[in-house]
Amino acid sequence: MNTESRWHNPLPIDPKDIPYRLITKSGVATKTLGDRTFLTVEPQALTQLMKEAIKDISFYLRTEHLRQLRSIIDDPEASPNDRFVALDLLKNVNISAGGVLPMCQDTGTALVLAKRGANVITDGPDEEPITEGIYQAYHDLNLRYSQLAPLTMWNEKNTGTNLPAQIEITAETSPEKANEYSFLIIAKGGGSANKSLLYQQTKAVLNPEKMKAFLDEKLRLIGTSACPPYHLAIVIGGTTAEFALKVAKLASTKYLDTLPTHGNELGQAFRDEEMESQVLAQTREFGIGAQFGGKYFCHDVRVIRLPRHNASLPIAIAVSCAADRQALAKITADGVFLEELETDPAKFLPETKPDDLEDFYVSLDLNRPMPEILAELSKHPVKTRVHLTGTLIVARDMAHARVQEMLDRGEPMPDFFKNHPIYYAGPAKTPTGLPSGSFGPTTAGRMDSYVAPFQAKGGSLITLAKGNRSAEVTKACEKFGGFYLGTVGGPGARIAHDCIKHIEVIAFPDLGMEAVWKIEVEDFPAFIVVDDKGNDFFEDRLRPIATNISVGVPA
Repeated sequence: MNTESRWHNPLPIDPKDIPYRLITKSGVATKTLGDRTFLTVEPQALTQLMKEAIKDISFYLRTEHLRQLRSIIDDPEASPNDRFVALDLLKNVNISAGGVLPMCQDTGTALVLAKRGANVITDGPDEEPITEGIYQAYHDLNLRYSQLAPLTMWNEKNTGTNLPAQIEITAETSPEKANEYSFLIIAKGGGSANKSLLYQQTKAVLNPEKMKAFLDEKLRLIGTSACPPYHLAIVIGGTTAEFALKVAKLASTKYLDTLPTHGNELGQAFRDEEMESQVLAQTREFGIGAQFGGKYFCHDVRVIRLPRHNASLPIAIAVSCAADRQALAKITADGVFLEELETDPAKFLPETKPDDLEDFYVSLDLNRPMPEILAELSKHPVKTRVHLTGTLIVARDMAHARVQEMLDRGEPMPDFFKNHPIYYAGPAKTPTGLPSGSFGPTTAGRMDSYVAPFQAKGGSLITLAKGNRSAEVTKACEKFGGFYLGTVGGPGARIAHDCIKHIEVIAFPDLGMEAVWKIEVEDFPAFIVVDDKGNDFFEDRLRPIATNISVGVPA
């Protein structure tokens, strides 16, 4: 056979040297037929593996990720805000490692990528026991149901199970793994999933100068709403746009770290480690930092080059956020194994006191009248850290839509929207004995369209969430005397454990997690991002450098 016409694996991945822990030996056996030995896997083994995997990735992180957080604290070039965010995220995972409060209140969509060896026998379809294990994890643990089923084109209902999961099972092509069933399990939150970007480009950007300009613009567009520091993945090329996006997601989980570092004439994918270093340096010049200014917009970067059709050049971008939730797993003749995540994150906390790492902050009493709170905020510039104590009103997408419907009917703005700051958030399930489940912020930008009309009616004068906002919010705050406070994206467990003292539903209880909540907080950390004078901390940092180079449009 002509060797040039043979099939070649476009993603040649070698085994990663990672630690595994044994889950069970039950449900796994071998059977010899003729000269072939087969691995038999019972459904209960798949169910148990998935339940354990979702549990682990909801409460623990990889050791290397924690080491990277600690390195920010130890870096003398890191900004005080970089170090504050890193320390807050480390505190958060130390709380979540207790197995009660998940690290993030958005416990994600369950994604499973499985590769089944040629000699692996199951009862099938394997999606059923895999789904059962995912269901059990979300049902039994303090996780959140985030999946909406479309009843009609416009009406939706929460499934109440966090199902369906996204499950993809393919054949394992390596002969050495014919008797192995391998898995990548991910819990992908909406914030970071929304930052998967695709751009259809041309050969014109395939040179260092134009690619740098392209990335300068597009990477800034990611912003901070997906909870940096990020694990950033960039894929250049792809036989289809869909394949480029898939590879970008896999690369963001470190699944493709063992790809070759050079290409060949057969279209082999490869990592460009030199470009990875260049892009990482580029992101550190943005000034965006770990959410509130500094150099740690990214922990690291993966750049992967794929073959392409000569008329197409897809470029895909994806991130894995502060909730870097994924784990590898495998089933072999020796049993069911799951990647061993770090269960003792306390070793990465600094010995120094937190005050040694923190800059000046302003204590803000939220139980004063709204005009007094606004007057106090007006004394301080953007980037000032504030610690909030008192009453917050929690309302996100569906609650805002309900309030807008009230205004459209001529009803007044509810007093709770006028008298208190509005926190864009939604809780995970409340554990027994605690006032709240994990309760971190959601992405501010989804509520941007409500700010001006609500502020015109005296509501939403102070909003609190994560990430950057649009120019219309800045204009509204300048016009109506409002503020946007950004808090650290990611530490939902720490906020619930350390800051929230009481929660109660006060409106729209039928919306479940998205009801309007009244919560009492203590020393809740935030930053002034947009003020009443028209200043936006992120405005300059998220604007690309001036250039005459055309960088194309999103797909």
